[in-house]
Amino acid sequence: MSLDKPNPAHLAAVEQALPRRAWRDPFVEFRKGTFNHAAHARSLEYLGLPNPRQWQPTDADWKLPAGWQQIILDGMKERLDRYRSFRLFMDICVRCGACADKCHFYLGSGDPKNTPVLRAELIRSVYRRYFTVAGRLLGPLAGARDLTEDVVKEWFYYFYQCTECRRCSVFCPYGIDTAEITMIGRELLNLVGCNINWVIEPAANCDRVGNHLGIQPHGFKDSLDFAVDELEELTGIRVDAPINRKGAEVLLVVPSADYFGSPHYFTLLGYLMVLHEAGVDYTFSAYASEGGNFGLFSSHEMVKRLNAKLYAEAKRLGVKWILGGECGHMWRVVHQYMDTMNGPADFLEVPVSPATGTRFEHAASTRMLHICEFTADLIEHGKLSLDPSRNDHWNATFHDSCNPARAMGLYEEPRFILRHVLNAFHEMPENTIREQTFCCGSGAGLGTDENFEMRMRGGLPRASAVKYVRDRFGTNLLACICAVDKATLPPLLEYWVPGVEVAGVHELVGNALVMKGERTRTTDLRGDPLAHVEGADRA
Repeated sequence: MSLDKPNPAHLAAVEQALPRRAWRDPFVEFRKGTFNHAAHARSLEYLGLPNPRQWQPTDADWKLPAGWQQIILDGMKERLDRYRSFRLFMDICVRCGACADKCHFYLGSGDPKNTPVLRAELIRSVYRRYFTVAGRLLGPLAGARDLTEDVVKEWFYYFYQCTECRRCSVFCPYGIDTAEITMIGRELLNLVGCNINWVIEPAANCDRVGNHLGIQPHGFKDSLDFAVDELEELTGIRVDAPINRKGAEVLLVVPSADYFGSPHYFTLLGYLMVLHEAGVDYTFSAYASEGGNFGLFSSHEMVKRLNAKLYAEAKRLGVKWILGGECGHMWRVVHQYMDTMNGPADFLEVPVSPATGTRFEHAASTRMLHICEFTADLIEHGKLSLDPSRNDHWNATFHDSCNPARAMGLYEEPRFILRHVLNAFHEMPENTIREQTFCCGSGAGLGTDENFEMRMRGGLPRASAVKYVRDRFGTNLLACICAVDKATLPPLLEYWVPGVEVAGVHELVGNALVMKGERTRTTDLRGDPLAHVEGADRA
């Protein structure tokens, strides 16, 4: 759905005022531009999820199933018993407010219910009412609320205005992971069929054909063949991009946007060039053709279901280990959940680089390595010939994508790579990068057109940091390692910081990489002229 874009000056005037209603009042206004559309019934039916029906959040009647209140309370009890962390997070918050001004949605909207502490209180108040003695006896005096239809609508509005980025958790003195609370909130909503389409439809596509975009195997092959042809035209080198080849050493898994979207596609070209130069014996899988995991934005069960196909394909193809591309939620799932959900992957081997012999012991459990870790190791051992002047038309900064940064601590490898493939690189302010990085504002399934205003509000803190380096250093490129970032940061920057483009780290590696036997390069991977043109073939 396309909407008239609100004026940036209007959105930037964030009102920081006391709320006009008490926090216990669950009323929310589903105003255009601030919420996501409901999931289609066909996707719920395919995944076997409850209460498939046609509805929208603006409807007065959400057509909740009979006994919906007991369904949610039973679901909450089950999760309180199963997840010790959930019960702990319900009990230990002292409402100090240290997290309040750390949320990008609060900073961009000024809505107090978008502070992590108050967003969590929306579900914590129901927990107190039905699962604590004080709440049952004292009700509102103990901060308890009844579970009503209006509370369900309030949960839907605010739990789908959280990108599960976990920045607030960095500042919580008790270590409360508010993203985990949002995940449980969404799980409880799922039990009564209240979910958004941009989470459920990609999950259904991934479960059915192997990737979020629903690309069939022949379409997947066509995309890879096109990339191979284009690289040959650009470099004179024909690389190999095998699919479903049994007995390969490595299974390469990338987000589907890499072979179907832009600027992601240029990242894919970079992968193919690096793997060719390193002489890696690898294969893609037509079924495990998605590294991302939209199950993370729906339920733990869906996380497990979508993650399992990666390892099932690795086992079927007989590879030794898995190499993963530039993705966000893929890596949070792999590093935080895979081992207990689908592991141990003891049929695979600890990743060892065939080019350098480096044994990546930190991946001994998941047997899965990030492409930035692999490429950084190649550069460290002098296995890649790089000419950073080929990127002299870029003056770059780096956005730490939330999940690879906060979930797996991948801070240094991307920067190490960038400093070897670029001559102009500048960091954004320290309190907006690495562990404290600001979210793009569109993760966790919120990157839709109908949610445009809230996306721009949520992305304002990140865009402000980009504006700082653009104005101070002339930065014209934001590099990142997340498929969602590559999809949602371009419109965000066009809105707030025009003149700054977005690229994957491996696009810049591909630009700088001098392949053995390549013809004279005159353009970068986007087809734009290089800042200088080499004088002769290296053949």
